[in-house]
Amino acid sequence: MSIDWNWGIFLQAAPFGNTTYLGWIWSGLQVTVALSVCAWIIAFAVGSIFGILRTVPNRFLSGLGTCYVEMFRNVPLIVQFFAWYLVVPELLPQSIGMWFKAELDPNIQFFVSSMVCLGLFTAARVCEQVCAGIQSLPRGQKAAVLAMGLTLPQTYRYVLLPNAYRIIVPSLTSEMLNLVKNSAIASTIGLVDMAAQANKLLDYSAHAYESFTAITLAYVAINAIIMLIMQVVEKKTRLPGNMGSK
Repeated sequence: MSIDWNWGIFLQAAPFGNTTYLGWIWSGLQVTVALSVCAWIIAFAVGSIFGILRTVPNRFLSGLGTCYVEMFRNVPLIVQFFAWYLVVPELLPQSIGMWFKAELDPNIQFFVSSMVCLGLFTAARVCEQVCAGIQSLPRGQKAAVLAMGLTLPQTYRYVLLPNAYRIIVPSLTSEMLNLVKNSAIASTIGLVDMAAQANKLLDYSAHAYESFTAITLAYVAINAIIMLIMQVVEKKTRLPGNMGSK
């Protein structure tokens, strides 16, 4: 079967929006990058907190961290997207829920719901990475720091977390890449990201091969940039004697 490629389609004027089809893809790329960055900030912060909780000597706190991980990791991501967009606003106080549903711009609704959902879902995975990184450190390290007079929060802040993060840079990189790929699911609730723009281009131009080849290359480019940046971070933060050090 021969494919009639027509890359010039991207330079043709789109039926609306006062732009070209390439402009649609570019707009979707910006939304995808913004969503990924915002969701990663949430994932890293929340995942770090619960990762710490899973390692503290307190059954309630460690159990809380375990419940968080199990709840978010065992529910399909697409179900979580719809839950955050359709169900959670109904559970909020009426004034806040009505403001979100009736007064907020729909595009902002889609973005906020997607950002929170993707961030908290990825946080459950980051939590496991942080927990594993802390547990991989020599037990004597924590005991020695506590013996020097530091409190438990200071021990985590100044010693355990900095060393754990250095160890788990490769696994955090993998989670970043997964987050970017998972962001495409946000199009199912209405977010006009790169995947949604490709579908829209297909609907109006009937050029499926070009549209989805373009966004495939865009996703590859985004993840390639992330990998290059994280390789630099890994080299800069690597400590002699740690896993993977040279």
